[in-house]
Amino acid sequence: MVIFTRTQRERRSPLPHPGLPARELPAAETRFEELKRYVAFAAEDAALLRSFRDVAAPHFGRIAQEFYDRIRQHDDAHAVFTGEAQIARLQRSLVLWMERLFGGRYDEAYFEDTAQIGRVHVKVGLPQRYMFTAMALIRSSLLRIAETNGPSGLAVMDAISRLLDLELAIMLESYRDNFVARIQQVERLERQALGASLARTEHRYVNAVELAHVVIVGLDAHGSILLFNQEAERITGFARDEVMGRSLLECLAIDETGEGAELREILRGFAAAQVEAREREEVVSRAIETGIATRAGQRRSVLWQLTHAPSSGDDVCVFAIGRDTTDEKALLARTKQQEKLAAIGTLAAGLAHEIRNPLNGAQLHVTYLDRSLKKSGAHPELIETVGVVADEIRRLGSLVTEFLAFARPKPLLIKRVSVQTLLERAAQLVAAQAQQHGVEVVLDVPPQPVEFEADPAKLEQVLLNLTQNAIEAVAGEAGAGRVILRARRQPQTVSFEVEDDGPGIPDAAPIFDAFFSTKPQGTGLGLSISYRIITDHGGTLDVDSKRGATIFRIVLPLDGPPDSAHRPRVEAP
Repeated sequence: MVIFTRTQRERRSPLPHPGLPARELPAAETRFEELKRYVAFAAEDAALLRSFRDVAAPHFGRIAQEFYDRIRQHDDAHAVFTGEAQIARLQRSLVLWMERLFGGRYDEAYFEDTAQIGRVHVKVGLPQRYMFTAMALIRSSLLRIAETNGPSGLAVMDAISRLLDLELAIMLESYRDNFVARIQQVERLERQALGASLARTEHRYVNAVELAHVVIVGLDAHGSILLFNQEAERITGFARDEVMGRSLLECLAIDETGEGAELREILRGFAAAQVEAREREEVVSRAIETGIATRAGQRRSVLWQLTHAPSSGDDVCVFAIGRDTTDEKALLARTKQQEKLAAIGTLAAGLAHEIRNPLNGAQLHVTYLDRSLKKSGAHPELIETVGVVADEIRRLGSLVTEFLAFARPKPLLIKRVSVQTLLERAAQLVAAQAQQHGVEVVLDVPPQPVEFEADPAKLEQVLLNLTQNAIEAVAGEAGAGRVILRARRQPQTVSFEVEDDGPGIPDAAPIFDAFFSTKPQGTGLGLSISYRIITDHGGTLDVDSKRGATIFRIVLPLDGPPDSAHRPRVEAP
């Protein structure tokens, strides 16, 4: 038995009366029309939303900023982004999306635009659960604005809720479609496989491949993926059913040049030798290291051991066993840099002590000589010459002081530090220098306070050094330059960036090595000292540079250095 509500009974078409012509059946209802009818979204709702647009529009930028600030606090949601530039683009897209919400046009083109947004979320790998929480955040912000909209506030709130329910339903359809496509792909592969082959594959996964802490990929003679273990899923971000049957080189975006080209040639050689190798059951191994792209677009280095092991009973003829060496190489580079700095620091300390005493003596005698010449009425040029000698001795003394600071850094004094305060202080200290050279200094900081554990004086020294370097680099270019001081919070870290639009840094320049400088009067210790301070904090300091865009990037843990519990701590006043 079917029970209809009063409205449904009124909408239900009556049966034609005998002898009367039958009524024409209504046209087939589209998916969007069905959804709008289900949530009772009517023309009155569209008119309310269109009239509310001017009230809500001034808040769109703030809502987008708060939305992505919340995402930064969650690892799984933040992992789908490739960097701050992408987040900035997405914030602008979110504002455009909210403007579209209140555009007043809710037709099939609107439905297709929303469906496309859902397909993009699926493509970048955004977990489905974040669709609900994200819509809840936006819904809450918009309802708070509508609540203050006078007598029509409740009606607008109902219209917003209905429209956001429609948006969520349409976007979630994309996840369903993606899931169905993946299931169909798996079904096609399963239909192609024989029962014996499937049993061998399952046995291989359970007993060996899935338990290994290395990437294991099985390829056929054409380089297509037939085996993809859990570690491969973890490193690449791709699910097994997403890559099965696809080319290894295409799926992981391995470069066509350098090591990528060599890998392609190795696989071609294996394929050419397939028939002969099958007959002789010959096993051939080759080692190669290549870069791969994860699903999130990040680049990783993998050291592969390729083994050609054909079998008459298995389509898998090449096993690619890989080890992710990205973090290992970064750690090795940092360790070498620290060892180099330590060795140079020891040498610098010895030299500084040997030089300081003669310098002090020379300074005293030059001072005595200067006074004597002035009292005796000596020629001004002679007095000026003595002054030059005194200035050079003082400059050499300052260099000795830098040597000692580099060789024997003071212990860190850890306390709670405000990101905004650090950058504002750095901008104030360089304001006069920037104004003198006609350089614009721009602050780009989160609107919400961000605090972390660090030594504020040391970090101020690093930011000041990087900012001064950036101003000097920009000042040498024709026209007005720009320096941006930027900070962002990630789930477990905080990052600082100093960006300038100067000429850039020469490729492969060892800028973090002691005594290397691109400035004629530079000592070459500023960046070395900065590098040591950041590594003492348990962070990283690196640079991306090309003409017109040089970015020094600092990444620090929110909880302070790994051994901060054993370091001196200063409580905030």
